[in-house]
Amino acid sequence: MLRRKIEAKLESWASAPKRTAVLVTGARQTGKTYIIRHFAQRHYDHVAELNFIENPDLVTLFDHPRDVKNLLMRLELAVNTPLVPGKTLIFFDEVQRCKELVTAIKFLVDDGRFDYALSGSLLGVELEDIRSVPVGYLTELNMHPLDFQEFCWSQHIGDDVFDMLSACLTEQQAVDGFIHQQLMELYAKYMVIGGMPAAVDSFAANNSVADVRVIQENIKREYRRDISQYARREDRLHIRGIYNLVPSELNNPNKRFTFAKIEKNMRFQSVAADFDWLVSADVAIAAYNVDEPCTPLEMSKERNLFKLFYNDVGLLTGSFLKKTALDVLDGNPDINYGSIYENAVAQELHAHGFNLYYYNSKKLGELDFLIQDRNDTVLPIEVKSGKSYKRHRAMNNVLAHTEYHLSNGFVFGPCNVSVEDRITYLPIYMAGIFSNE
Repeated sequence: MLRRKIEAKLESWASAPKRTAVLVTGARQTGKTYIIRHFAQRHYDHVAELNFIENPDLVTLFDHPRDVKNLLMRLELAVNTPLVPGKTLIFFDEVQRCKELVTAIKFLVDDGRFDYALSGSLLGVELEDIRSVPVGYLTELNMHPLDFQEFCWSQHIGDDVFDMLSACLTEQQAVDGFIHQQLMELYAKYMVIGGMPAAVDSFAANNSVADVRVIQENIKREYRRDISQYARREDRLHIRGIYNLVPSELNNPNKRFTFAKIEKNMRFQSVAADFDWLVSADVAIAAYNVDEPCTPLEMSKERNLFKLFYNDVGLLTGSFLKKTALDVLDGNPDINYGSIYENAVAQELHAHGFNLYYYNSKKLGELDFLIQDRNDTVLPIEVKSGKSYKRHRAMNNVLAHTEYHLSNGFVFGPCNVSVEDRITYLPIYMAGIFSNE
């Protein structure tokens, strides 16, 4: 079984003095159903699972019940396990197919006899109403593909290594040379395999990149099917086109999405909702341009200028030629890892609670990322994939502007920890050390 960080959050939910229902959201194939089942087996004597895709008739359970007692009787007749008060978890899976559950969950929680877990994909686009449930009735947990630390757990790397990395960051000292080399090699595997549980499990079992690529293609095929099934008919072609263009757009020099690639003379206003669909469905991550690298970043966000990343770096690498994956694993110095590195960093920062921005100025240059931490401090980040990682004109220029009040910057690359002036250089595998949760 893959160890996941969300397990600790589920434990916190279970031990909270005031019980709510728990909703686990996220893209398809990130392990939502599995993690709830695993958690339930360890904490409950009885688990009643209702899947609204496998059994669409279950939706009728929520058609105008007279009261909670009537609804619970319906549920009891629909499941094949005893509903024992205080010892039963009722698990609703694929809840995007049952909008009526949104209004019912408040009353079920208030009844208090059973615990409730919900899971689903595409909730941001298909079941947005679920987010309007009154505060105090629903705890929402977002599940992402495995981050690098979770991937390392699957490779039998313990917490002590990441404790050491945190200490190296705090003390600004280099990682032990042998450990650094091993982690760089592990990170190369991570960039190829990514964090989708099925891909990680497959690689752990048979060490086959070919099998991983089949899994990755199947996942992307599922995402495209979801677009065909859930997006509005008039938007489907554009949404599929945008999703398919992500790898090539990230390989452009400025990585910014070009609307004309979707359709000649295309304007942002006509496809804005299509980009939003992919982000809301959790299959893509957006980083928005800002007018100034100052807090609050959200205030100066330019809605029509952005970079788009896949939700999993393995899906990006799998979009390239098979030889690219082999070159990444072999550490071929002639390969440009720019888009892969940047997607991996975007994925880590997003999974750890950061909204992503970037800054681009004709005069000062472009910063790959800007994030804002819990203290409202803006942190500028550059991602470098080659030996020239100490060349960063934009970082130097922006730090030199005193009106921006940026105290230091960070560069992630194929390097060890070091500090020069106001810039901290960090190995690419340390992007996950930053957390805003």
